[in-house]
Amino acid sequence: MFTCLPAYPLLTSDPYLCIWSRTDHPAASETTHWAGARKRLNIIAEVDGATVSLVGRNPYPLAELAARDVTHTTTRYTFAVGNVELALSFRAPLLLDDLDLTSTPVTFLCVNASARDGKAHAVTVTVTWHDDICRDGALPEPMIGKAYPTGDYHIAWMGKKRQPMLCHSADHITIDWGFAYLLSDTPVTFQHTRGHWCLSWMRNMQVLQPQEVSLLIGYDDVASIQYFGHIAKAWYARHGKTLPAAMKELFAAKTDVFRRMDSLDAELAEKALQAGGPDYVTLTAAAYRQTIAAHKLIADPDGNVVFLSKENDSNGCIGTVDVSYPSIPLYILYAPELVRGMCRPILKFAKMPVWQYDFAPHDVGRYPYAIGQVYGLAGNAIDTAAADPIEYGDVYPATYLYDGDENLYTLQYQMPVEESGNMILMLAATLKADGKDELIRENLPTLAKWVKYLEQYGEDPGEQLCTDDFAGHLAHNVNLAFKAVCGLAAYAYIMEHFGDTAQAEYYRGVAKRMAATIVARAANGRGTGLTMDGTGWSLKYNAVWDLLFQFGLFDKSFFTAEIQRYLDEQNAYGVPLDSRRTYTKSDWILWAATLSQAPETVAKFCAPMAAYLKETPTKIPFGDWYDTKSGAYCHFIARSVQGGIFMPMLYESWK
Repeated sequence: MFTCLPAYPLLTSDPYLCIWSRTDHPAASETTHWAGARKRLNIIAEVDGATVSLVGRNPYPLAELAARDVTHTTTRYTFAVGNVELALSFRAPLLLDDLDLTSTPVTFLCVNASARDGKAHAVTVTVTWHDDICRDGALPEPMIGKAYPTGDYHIAWMGKKRQPMLCHSADHITIDWGFAYLLSDTPVTFQHTRGHWCLSWMRNMQVLQPQEVSLLIGYDDVASIQYFGHIAKAWYARHGKTLPAAMKELFAAKTDVFRRMDSLDAELAEKALQAGGPDYVTLTAAAYRQTIAAHKLIADPDGNVVFLSKENDSNGCIGTVDVSYPSIPLYILYAPELVRGMCRPILKFAKMPVWQYDFAPHDVGRYPYAIGQVYGLAGNAIDTAAADPIEYGDVYPATYLYDGDENLYTLQYQMPVEESGNMILMLAATLKADGKDELIRENLPTLAKWVKYLEQYGEDPGEQLCTDDFAGHLAHNVNLAFKAVCGLAAYAYIMEHFGDTAQAEYYRGVAKRMAATIVARAANGRGTGLTMDGTGWSLKYNAVWDLLFQFGLFDKSFFTAEIQRYLDEQNAYGVPLDSRRTYTKSDWILWAATLSQAPETVAKFCAPMAAYLKETPTKIPFGDWYDTKSGAYCHFIARSVQGGIFMPMLYESWK
């Protein structure tokens, strides 16, 4: 079996530990960070005296690749090397029902070897992890490290001699602090070779019957996030657990962990098959590890879950609301608390004096600094006469410390309807998913402000930015108005839960009246337009909440007309985002496809997207903004928004 993707996930834990192979044969190129920086993981094998290259660029012939399979948690390469079959499996224990496990930055590398001719063969597999994983930039730096036995295991670690924790903030920058680790039940080494340092593991086997050996690869970032003045570690380490201790526990429990991973893979594949067919299985497998690894999971000072996205290949913002919103279908399905963890930092910042608006913020900083919104930050946030301007890699000012006497943000660069609607819908979805209401209860006054904003400005938004801001400002945006309508209905749902029937009835009525008005104004004979005058068309992905919650805002004819228009406009690699360009957003296609309420129709939208993954000329992790005619990437790499690929699955679960 050959799964065809533009890039293949190898180590996928968080925005810094996110290493990919960008060629169909994993040894045809160097392994890289999602943003393209070289992060070398090299694997070679010697079989009966002949050496071949398996992963990463090595000075040996490429092993014959016999199969390549990508499931939701595992990338598996199978090689034919002489009369031996060798399989390498990169297994990420990202089990969303176990946040300690999911937040532990490790990947299992499993080597399976078997004889194809019934005879014994000498096999040696060597794994080398180079020191460029520990630094940002191409130049070598002084390193330290050690290899040592510990109980039944062997550990090797390495890192820079100087550890400038949380020393920078930007988009394509890689980590410049912390320590790389290998752990196995056989020796591992820290060594200097060919002018640089590395960690290495070598395993000798006499292969006749099938054998499996394992290596655990991890990275301890030590300090993960600066969270409003609190230096936070990864969630698994919140009570003091060290990465070596976590790795030993995991290695000891690997049989059970692998069983759980296999069970999850089978469950997700079956759910995807039922919700959208075989191509949909491919799309969800391509998205699963990527979306999780675009986040960092931490605890706030009170021990609450905080799940912070990095806006990869965009501007590096942390905790961006309109990046969280499209990602939530996966997390609503498997871990609603992670969606609350997306909302907590925004709610916290929105109540600070510096945020003077009656609508929701856009973000809480730039990764890894969650210290206040940076999007639309005005020039008066720093004294430019007395300080150098903020450049790439620099840390933005801690705006959460400002007292609010001075407005630090430019209004035209905010997303008022977008983010307010997003936040209300996200919180309502968590309430429907598991019934837990404490976070909502604590923030009802804030939500009341935001819903009033939606009521006042949502029916016909002025020239506001929305999440599709790369297309520029758009006045009278129909899809944005639908978000406001669904946000109002979601607020009514929340009020009903808290027993405030008067508010529930009021906002339910407002939502239904607004929905009818918008549909009537935007109608153009083939669904609804891009703008309120019926001009053009667009994916009305925000309307999906009407189906998920059964609000009753839109009638059947609305959904039928919209779906038919999308199918009519579909190109070789998918449906464009709207009538202005031929580019699209893959997450929104699957939200819009869900409006069909039919798995066989969802499958019609999945097939071109699967073709995009197979044929795109741009070899990057699953890009969500690409051209539907050429298949070329426009922008956005390895982003968390691909959790939105799971929307048809969420609909099938909730209906």
